[in-house]
Amino acid sequence: MALYEHIFLARQDISTQQVDGLVEKFKQVLADNGGTTGKVENWGLRTATYRIKKNRKAHYILMNVDAPSAAVSEMERQMRINDDILRYMTLSVEKHDDKPSAMMKKGDRDDRPKRDGGREERPRRSESPRSDEHSEAGE
Repeated sequence: MALYEHIFLARQDISTQQVDGLVEKFKQVLADNGGTTGKVENWGLRTATYRIKKNRKAHYILMNVDAPSAAVSEMERQMRINDDILRYMTLSVEKHDDKPSAMMKKGDRDDRPKRDGGREERPRRSESPRSDEHSEAGE
């Protein structure tokens, strides 16, 4: 059987329990057609880059799938006719990664290089001395 990574986006106005129900439904579709599901990651409700079917946000779900292509085709067919699914994408992969995906890792902001190149901040200028010079020159 082939290995796939499958990502789908569900509408923003459904609950987390309904999203879990969708995941279970699609896992069952794969199992009925001879496939298995490995790791499932719920990335949560995230802002989309652009509107999709009038939705600004979506629930993002990643599934690792080990199934024949007919099972994946059937799952995608059912996703197409489901109104709660906004988008989906299936990628064929060489092997599944059991570690958490990049979306699940918390970014450590201290690891990034400083914008000023590590230089110390310069002291701020005090109020412009020219304003005093102009008032004295005008007298």
